[in-house]
Amino acid sequence: MENGYPEHCDDAAVWMVEESPNPAVVTFRDLIVWQKSMDLVIEVYGASKIFPPAEQYGLTSQLRRCAVSIPSNIAEGYGRRATGDYRRFLQVAMGSLYELQTHVELALRLGFLSRDDHDDLFAHSREIERMLSSLIRRLQ
Repeated sequence: MENGYPEHCDDAAVWMVEESPNPAVVTFRDLIVWQKSMDLVIEVYGASKIFPPAEQYGLTSQLRRCAVSIPSNIAEGYGRRATGDYRRFLQVAMGSLYELQTHVELALRLGFLSRDDHDDLFAHSREIERMLSSLIRRLQ
């Protein structure tokens, strides 16, 4: 532990924390990318409520599972306490994010999502994508 942070929580993780007098990363909950990923899950659940009942075990389930996977993998990777493991779990989170973007696009094309809902979810996912990419790069 250098600078009071676990090995993988050097400047990269601190950079992701909201500005505060003491910007220490104490848990994965302090990471903005995790917080925004949790918000995205809530948005996905809300948007997918209106999908057809026939999609309950199809696209609705797939979309929700990949959304939940994003913050879950960020948290699990953080808890591994090794930079290589952390980076690998962040890459898995990125894969889930790309899957989510694909499902959102498909839902639009099938008429399950409005253009506005699609654009909101896609913009939020792109923000998380940029944050994850930056964090992964900083951990290499």
